[in-house]
Amino acid sequence: MALSYFDNESINFTENLDFFAKQVVEGFLTGLHKSPFHGFSVEFAEHRMYNNGDSIKNIDWKLFARSDKLFVKRYEEETNLRCHLVIDSSSSMNFPIHSKNNKLNFSLFSSACLMNLFRRQRDAFGVTLFSDKINFHSEARLSKKHYFRLLHELEKKILDKEKVNQKTLFSSVLNEFTQRISKRSLVIIFSDLQGNQDEIDELFNSLKQLKHKKNEIILFHVQEFDKEKELNYKNKFFNFIDLETNDEVKINPYLYKNEYEQSQIKLHDLIKLKCAKYKIDYFSTDINKGYKNVLKSYLIKRSKLF
Repeated sequence: MALSYFDNESINFTENLDFFAKQVVEGFLTGLHKSPFHGFSVEFAEHRMYNNGDSIKNIDWKLFARSDKLFVKRYEEETNLRCHLVIDSSSSMNFPIHSKNNKLNFSLFSSACLMNLFRRQRDAFGVTLFSDKINFHSEARLSKKHYFRLLHELEKKILDKEKVNQKTLFSSVLNEFTQRISKRSLVIIFSDLQGNQDEIDELFNSLKQLKHKKNEIILFHVQEFDKEKELNYKNKFFNFIDLETNDEVKINPYLYKNEYEQSQIKLHDLIKLKCAKYKIDYFSTDINKGYKNVLKSYLIKRSKLF
């Protein structure tokens, strides 16, 4: 389903975002049951079987009357996993700049789909949006009210018109984020990982601290492969503008294509090597490939944690 299905001028955009997430997740789960991944448990009940010693105040007596079996109601504090979605909302994430399907919107819509799946899995979840600082942060919870509050925050970011010259200070933001989460969690990060080798080294020093506190990490390296990674432009001059600094340069990218591709390979090899070193799950993600791989990556990771 394409992002263009939704109109950003919609009267009730939050409802549309929830509808979008439901449609993507339900279609994904339908396909999952037909795939080699059918063994995943993707529908968690609101109850669990009663065990000797459990408080009788939590027994669902109406369900007992229907089934003649004792079930205990499950509450938020009994959820299976705490998940934090950490989304880079700096200006570089708005590429392609004139497309609704840019890196930031892909990350926000992916996060909405994951939150829908978290609810089905009975996993608590929170969202953090950052650029050069943490712009929004929530604790991990499971309630319906919390879910719609976070959808509203994603909606505001999608509709945000002030998207220029917002820089990234990923390492310092991660250090602050690490201090804010007190309990072991699964941390899912969406970022285009813009930066030189020194900045990447600083980033992974921060990720190392996050891992040191026993958190699990999935890192989605979000790019538009055709133009951004593979530099597929026509053989003519273009004006390129740095979305974070507004610096401008006029070049013919076709003349630098081979050199650029080699630099991208070197950068990706460095990131993959560091992720392997710190046992971080790394996924190079094309925004034009849809959301299935994002959802599948979460389920695979989740299955390894239990």
